[in-house]
Amino acid sequence: QVQLVESGGGLVQAGGSLRLSCAASGLTFNSYAMGWFRQAPGKEREFVAAINWSGGRKYYADSVKGRFTISRDNGKNTVYLQMNSLKPEDTAVYYCAADNAIVVSTIILEYDYWGQGTQVTVSS
Repeated sequence: QVQLVESGGGLVQAGGSLRLSCAASGLTFNSYAMGWFRQAPGKEREFVAAINWSGGRKYYADSVKGRFTISRDNGKNTVYLQMNSLKPEDTAVYYCAADNAIVVSTIILEYDYWGQGTQVTVSS
């Protein structure tokens, strides 16, 4: 079965950095666009970043543009989210997701598979 396993979350001070990883199995990874989403307490899940199957197209939410970078290694079936200049408002559970599509989507409902999430906490 398909599994997406996130790692790399933790507690960091404002201005710090974290790199999240998402290891995929049970699917043909290079056929899937991959996305990162996050959900803060009491808020709806929101789009953070997405990347197409080849890594040639990347999209970011305005709130993270210039601070976060999404990348993928198809040889390792892994997608990454490098997060720099973290802010307390970045605190959330971060989820990776896989979308069996050529066109990259920012829409939650279009993603087929989801990981269990990893907590990121940014202290002020």
